[in-house]
Amino acid sequence: QVQLVESGGGLVQAGGSLRLSCAASGSIFRINTMGWYRQAPGKQRELVAVITSGGTVDNADSVKGRFTISRDNAKNTVYLQMNSLKPEDTAVYYCNVKSLLGPVYWGQGTQVTVSS
Repeated sequence: QVQLVESGGGLVQAGGSLRLSCAASGSIFRINTMGWYRQAPGKQRELVAVITSGGTVDNADSVKGRFTISRDNAKNTVYLQMNSLKPEDTAVYYCNVKSLLGPVYWGQGTQVTVSS
């Protein structure tokens, strides 16, 4: 069994910061990419940021300069530091982990709400 445990969501005022964490445990063989997606009400799930095992990062244009993704390979943990939050960042944020063998895993989601 593979588990992704997310933490760090919550309610914050516009301009504030939050840090999300996602720890992967269980039988995951050779983690490749780790990342974050989000889904706002009535919208499709979208990529926020992803980081490879080698540290290459890809961010959505909407979060560049504000969000930073990082990972601790020894702990199988990925982080998302979110600064200068905007009301349009309000969404459920999902952790995503992809194995080199192909399987993709999702976290349960954590709510981020940014008030104006």
